Amino acid sequence: MTPDIDDVLEDAHVVDLPLRVPFRGLVSREAMLFRGPFGWTEFSPFVEYDDEESSRWLRAAVEFGWQETPPIRRDFIRVNATIPAIPAELVESILAGFPGVRTAKVKVGAGGTSIDDDVARVAEVRRLLGPEGRIRVDANGVWNLDEAEHAVHAFAPYDLEYLEQPCESVEELTELRRRIAYLDISVAADEGLRKSDDLDTVEVLDSADLVIVKAAPLGGIRNALSLIERIGLPAVVSSALDTSVGLSMGAHLAAAIPELAYDCGLGTGALLAADVSREPLLPHDGGIDVRRVEVDPELLATWTANPERTDWWIARLRRCLELLD
Repeated sequence: MTPDIDDVLEDAHVVDLPLRVPFRGLVSREAMLFRGPFGWTEFSPFVEYDDEESSRWLRAAVEFGWQETPPIRRDFIRVNATIPAIPAELVESILAGFPGVRTAKVKVGAGGTSIDDDVARVAEVRRLLGPEGRIRVDANGVWNLDEAEHAVHAFAPYDLEYLEQPCESVEELTELRRRIAYLDISVAADEGLRKSDDLDTVEVLDSADLVIVKAAPLGGIRNALSLIERIGLPAVVSSALDTSVGLSMGAHLAAAIPELAYDCGLGTGALLAADVSREPLLPHDGGIDVRRVEVDPELLATWTANPERTDWWIARLRRCLELLD
């Protein structure tokens, strides 16, 4: 169902939450929160996304707020630490926010950093996690084929669990997998999957060993579950630097997947310097709980975005609701 705009706006709030360290070029994270019959939900596509792509995020938010979630198979989700593109000497302080984790996802290939910086960051994570720790690196599709192949060789001594979206296109991922097959390093598809124009027909079997899925960009928990079943590859549920409300949506997706072989990227609440709940979804004992989150009015008031940004989000919401209709 598509709710009436007045029902959504009745309890809608736009927040601007500071980050502990810069991430994806951001120093804070904007999100719109509103409440449906089944609880709080979140609409937070990144500001550069167009209305067509953002409408998937709104569909997910409406589903989470206006429908019951699918039955869950687990009530605790093991998560990875997320290490932004920071100097190696800052890695330990970020890892401290993820108590008990055994896995770390390291951002690489960011503008303003070199492959040497990336290798130093990965090496420090390996030192801190020890030989039993699991390391995955995420390039967000920034490399061409040759750059990706060179990077894989540079990271190989640190025993990668997998390489996430090293190149942008499905065709490039397919060729990269062919080139590095002898190294036995898995490749995961993220943007190459969820940014497809047609999620019902996208195929990644030849280009990836596993897929990264996010509830909001894929149009909701049910759409994501259907996509995972159709593709037939192992899935890792991740987040998009969400508030605890958005992380709750991701946790319910992870909890509903029949088989969850990998730790999930749902611990990113540890990267926020503030949140919207007095009981935020933060990592503990290596994971997060599967539960709905109650929003605190005082925190909403403290972190309310300025009127100009609030008006911008309301206008975006109206446009995206029209697309849902």
